Amino acid sequence: MINAPRWVLGRTWGTSQSNLRIENRFDPAVIDAMWEAGNDIDLVGDFDAVMGHAGAIVRQPDGMIISASDPRCDGSAAGV
Repeated sequence: MINAPRWVLGRTWGTSQSNLRIENRFDPAVIDAMWEAGNDIDLVGDFDAVMGHAGAIVRQPDGMIISASDPRCDGSAAGV
């Protein structure tokens, strides 16, 4: 699911951070458990662009086309 909460570990473009970055939409109990376990976490906003951008087009067996665009970017899904 394109809109599911994401995490990224390691360096990404334009940053020198190499820790775990996690969107704040994860269950707070999961985030707390990770901090308590000693993980170096950077909590980022919901649908944060640092998580990358995705798009999808799926052709169903009946020929129907379903598309989606990531809410983390300014893309769109359109059909004709």
